[in-house]
Amino acid sequence: MSSLIRAITVSGAAVLLTTGLALSPAAFAAEPAAAAKPALTKDQEEGKEIAFDKSKGNCLACHAIADGQLPGNIGPMLIAMKARYPNKEDLFQVIWDPRKKFGRGVIMPPMGDHKILTKEEIDKVVDYLYTL
Repeated sequence: MSSLIRAITVSGAAVLLTTGLALSPAAFAAEPAAAAKPALTKDQEEGKEIAFDKSKGNCLACHAIADGQLPGNIGPMLIAMKARYPNKEDLFQVIWDPRKKFGRGVIMPPMGDHKILTKEEIDKVVDYLYTL
């Protein structure tokens, strides 16, 4: 893990802990209207649906994601994705086959290599993750 990613992850966790949100369900509640994010594009919305779908991406089984219900804690929180993966292709490749970056012992399934998701579905998930 690079020092930038470690700093972002540690900073994000520190903010959550100091505000008392941690990984409580309230931490992922909808934001107030005043702080609302721009609407998602069609591809981003479809990417979110794929990521949250238990029969497709099922990212919430292992990752905490904003707006997600009952997140897992095996994988890192999916926050600040543009800063963590400035090159979208790098993020795509991690989802396609995380073994290439993290080694054969990684727990995350190779979504593309094992044909869990198509290239087009992973593209949409990456588009969605870039909104986080």
